[in-house]
Amino acid sequence: MNIISKFLCTLAVGAMLVFTSGCTRVGTGEVGLRVDASKQVQGAELQPGTFNQELIGDVLIFPVRDIQVDLENKTPMTSDNSALEDFDLSLVYSINPSSVSDLFIKKSKTFHAVSDKGEVYLMFNYIHTLGNNAAYKAIADYTALGVAKSDSRNEVERKIHQIITAKLHEEGLDTALSITAVNVRNIKPNSAILAAATNAIKAQSELAQKNTEIQIAEAESKRMQALANNSKQSVDYMNAQAKLLIAQGIREGKVRAIVVPFDFKGQVVVQDNN
Repeated sequence: MNIISKFLCTLAVGAMLVFTSGCTRVGTGEVGLRVDASKQVQGAELQPGTFNQELIGDVLIFPVRDIQVDLENKTPMTSDNSALEDFDLSLVYSINPSSVSDLFIKKSKTFHAVSDKGEVYLMFNYIHTLGNNAAYKAIADYTALGVAKSDSRNEVERKIHQIITAKLHEEGLDTALSITAVNVRNIKPNSAILAAATNAIKAQSELAQKNTEIQIAEAESKRMQALANNSKQSVDYMNAQAKLLIAQGIREGKVRAIVVPFDFKGQVVVQDNN
């Protein structure tokens, strides 16, 4: 290899190194936008898998798939005017890759968020606000204790999803943004409400127990009364039977009848001569 060939080879390798070191690759689940030397954003989206030089101008990278927004320590009001002690929610949304340019250029910068690494999350703050408003609206349909039931959580998630989707449609953003998941991570009613409910359940249990005891006592009282009535009837029956037997004995001459005056205070002596 002559000197010229070596020089050309070295030049080519150097050019490749410069090119690759001055390029940004758009990864899976991302879309890029080029910013030219005059700081103007170009309208065409840079698709995943492409290498884009940054020797002149710059390339902005935007995640567009499964962007998670967390709402922490919220205290929405329930229908019985009780603020939840804690409510945590996670939303996941995606961006239509072909809408990245319009969203970044035309929408307010306050709608977006920038990570510590400099990544721009399009419409992150906007979705956060929608999610917060939707959560407060959905929770307002439930009582403090009703919303904490296990079967209410799925209903709340569906309502939040419906409210956000309807708002996106109203704002003409339903083709650019979509909510892919809503996850209510925690619903905790006010502790005073929980304590009152616990005491009420305890009181109801105690009342039910006392009512049962009263019913048992009433049944026992009725049983004893029935026994007493039966006893009196038995005595009357025995007396009647005894009188009947005495009368029968008198008729048959087996019993001697003695007439004693009502005010007699003496002694009666009966002698059997047989």
